[in-house]
Amino acid sequence: IEQMEKRPQTKFTYVEIKYFTMWYTRQNQETKDKLKKFVKEGRFEFLNGGWSANDEACPAYQDIIDNMMTGHQFLQKEFGVTPRVAWLLDSFGHSSANARLYADMGLEALFVGRLDMRDRDQRFEHDHSLNYLWRPFSKHFGDSN
Repeated sequence: IEQMEKRPQTKFTYVEIKYFTMWYTRQNQETKDKLKKFVKEGRFEFLNGGWSANDEACPAYQDIIDNMMTGHQFLQKEFGVTPRVAWLLDSFGHSSANARLYADMGLEALFVGRLDMRDRDQRFEHDHSLNYLWRPFSKHFGDSN
């Protein structure tokens, strides 16, 4: 917060809400108000917004939903925001079910950092693109998400 005040061009992104709340609940009202201002200005942004990272900790559908709901409820209550982008850069596994649930939750994009090495090699070395459009379960649910 102190550094963001000194540098107006600075932006900060936070992902896991459990760890954020551990810090946030210990702050005085002045710091909380400054943070709320940064959130409103778009300088402090929440991505994903789950209570924790969504990998081994949340392997089943209901776990994924409960995890995201818990984090999103806190963010909505405290800041009036709901994340629009998912961010799973250090998760050990991404299923199409996970991507589908995120789409159904209103998340517009999902950034992942780990993928199968063969897939990475194909995309990086042959296709020259690591970007792709993931349409989870489109065979059964269509291409709207």
